[in-house]
Amino acid sequence: MDNRQYLKPEEIYKRSFKIIQKAFGSFTAPEKQFFIYTKIAHATADVEFAKTFIISENAVNAGIEALLKGRNIVSDVSMVKSGIRINLLDGYSGDLRCFLYDNDITGEAVRRGTTKSAAAMTKASDFMEGGIVAIGNAPTALFELIDLIKEGKAKPALVIGVPVGFVGAAESKQELSELDIPFITNPGKRGGSPIAAAVVNGLITLAGKSR
Repeated sequence: MDNRQYLKPEEIYKRSFKIIQKAFGSFTAPEKQFFIYTKIAHATADVEFAKTFIISENAVNAGIEALLKGRNIVSDVSMVKSGIRINLLDGYSGDLRCFLYDNDITGEAVRRGTTKSAAAMTKASDFMEGGIVAIGNAPTALFELIDLIKEGKAKPALVIGVPVGFVGAAESKQELSELDIPFITNPGKRGGSPIAAAVVNGLITLAGKSR
């Protein structure tokens, strides 16, 4: 006998979120923030991990406002960009870009003696003004962005900084959490592109409901 359950995608989604919300137990957060926590739990299948994320006080509202104003979104790698479902926000007038693979990035990284991820953040500095930066892979991209913000060369409305790795990930996220800007991050070496994309998608859903 085949005991598998073949459910429609929307039914799987609804059931998943009911399970996630129950698993959060006594964990509380403002409604919009809690929705972002559930998106992280859904992306990672790990509610306890989702609870460790730090969402600064105005981060969710800053992200929603940036989307509704049609501000741009910058990702550090194509995997983040590919996971963002910007088509869910009707009439969105901004752009979604990843500069890592531009033809001039390799040469610029060599010239500066840095990584391509860092060089791409520098190139994106004007493009990201008032928008959202989603970093899910490269700690060097987050370090570079932090420096640009400190120097007044980059002014994003929200930074989603969840790079993954054994070298620099925890340190870059710690530095982000100390900046006086809206941010979403987590402590430690865990992270990843699917999480960064899931957070942006959560903001897109909330922005659609805010209209």
